[in-house]
Amino acid sequence: MDENVKRFKEGIFSLNTRRFGKVAELMIQKLYGLEDPNSNAYDLLTNNNQRVEVKFSKVLKKCPSKIDAKNAMKQILASTLERRFLSFEKAKTSNFNCNIQQVKPIEFDWLYYGCFFEDKILICKIHSKELIGNAEIYYSEHQHRGNVGEGQFHITDNNIETHLNKYFVTWLTYEDLYQMFS
Repeated sequence: MDENVKRFKEGIFSLNTRRFGKVAELMIQKLYGLEDPNSNAYDLLTNNNQRVEVKFSKVLKKCPSKIDAKNAMKQILASTLERRFLSFEKAKTSNFNCNIQQVKPIEFDWLYYGCFFEDKILICKIHSKELIGNAEIYYSEHQHRGNVGEGQFHITDNNIETHLNKYFVTWLTYEDLYQMFS
């Protein structure tokens, strides 16, 4: 991998949640020619005014143990991104959990979602009507106590095949994304 692309990828994994989310929005907007929204209730618009939401997660190895007073230093030092990166191939045999959260199906028509693996990016798409009550992806309508209309689902080593088989759109490489943003 080219050094610039490598630094680009590491930068993406280092972004905080909001900035990472914006990168994913821009990626989907550029890939599918979507327009800026006319509301802050969703992320993008299709040319026929279908509302689009974008939710992605970084795939990192699950930490093997919880942090406590005895192991805090060891856990912190072992938690560098380089040590936690997970390729798609390794994900097939490792525990991982990508939380697709703050999903408000009433606010959009289509959800583009997926995972940033170490080696490539998984892009999936689902209609909001397919989300609610979907036992296959375990969508929960309750993310926080007392919230209404906002939920979440997880992409894990146990259910990734469902996402690949039913909602898969494409894979994107970091080289492709780097070119897209250049």
